[in-house]
Amino acid sequence: MNGPARRGLLGGLAALGTAAAVTGCQGSRTPAPTPSAQPGRQPGVTDPQPPRVLLLSYDLSPGTHGPSGRDAVRRMFAAWTPLLTARPSTARDGPTVTVGFGPAFFPRLGSRTPEALRDLPAFAGDRLRPEAGGGQVFLQICAGTPAVCTDLARRLERAVPGVLRPRWHQAGFLPATTPGETPRNLFGFKDGTANPSAKEAERWVWLGPGPHHNATYLVLRRIRLATAEFGNLPVERQERVMGRRKPHGGPLQGGPEHTEADLFAKTSQGSYLLPADAHVRLAHPRFDGGARMLRRGYSYDNAPDDQGLLFLAYMNDPILFTRVQRRLAGHDALGPFVEHFGSALFFVPPGGGPDQPLGSTVL
Repeated sequence: MNGPARRGLLGGLAALGTAAAVTGCQGSRTPAPTPSAQPGRQPGVTDPQPPRVLLLSYDLSPGTHGPSGRDAVRRMFAAWTPLLTARPSTARDGPTVTVGFGPAFFPRLGSRTPEALRDLPAFAGDRLRPEAGGGQVFLQICAGTPAVCTDLARRLERAVPGVLRPRWHQAGFLPATTPGETPRNLFGFKDGTANPSAKEAERWVWLGPGPHHNATYLVLRRIRLATAEFGNLPVERQERVMGRRKPHGGPLQGGPEHTEADLFAKTSQGSYLLPADAHVRLAHPRFDGGARMLRRGYSYDNAPDDQGLLFLAYMNDPILFTRVQRRLAGHDALGPFVEHFGSALFFVPPGGGPDQPLGSTVL
């Protein structure tokens, strides 16, 4: 990357780091990324979720294609490996770096595309902008502060001049949350209550033995939220739209947050307690044979009229997201309050190490 493209990315990263610079964090040495808790897997998937994220999407530069491009990408990952596999960190806030490849990445280099890596289909109600989604190489950088995310992104970008061209980037955050509690989105509801357990993640998140053992897929959606309009609804109406209680996150039939929503619970008058168009009902894993995706979302706030959710969901088969989103599109009571404007699917390969650079198993 060089010239205007390189300057544009660095300028954007500088802007994202401005708030942190004011606090005196900018310029401090970035801690080493936290390695995956389990060898062979990338960090930033099932690890504890730090409060800040920086998402960066790139395309390969025009000259990076075919066998020579494949060699250039191998060199890129060899250069990144020391930054991604540095000394262990025990800090809950990372940082972690997760790398993914988009559907156009492998054909561009003449490599075999993982079977399930295809562009997501169009969904009713989407208002997607090409420049707000997609990409061939993706970075999810999570850390405790924006400055750490930004500095690590700079170091990774500077290590591989001429290979990548920036496509889009977005910073995100979690509101202040007590450790161990589910974070809330900008609608004020807990987001991620129905995530799979560690045991369930082995079945539904990670790919099992085979050519892509310990890989996974990431579905990314950039969703603008009509926070003012939704906030003007009575809380009882908000809860019926979502299908959960706002104060504690429990289901409408009662119980604490992690109580399973009862699709068949009825009122004393015989009507279903959970509305047919409630978000929780339409997204319930019962309709997908119990399959679950691991949601790792963040909020974003670009401007008063541009606030929303960075929906990040990991799963071992992206057709799960397609099924769920098709049920939601056009039927979800939450639909009038959300706008999907960016979309992407990435293959997240197994983790690398000092003797096996990231991506070496698929290139």
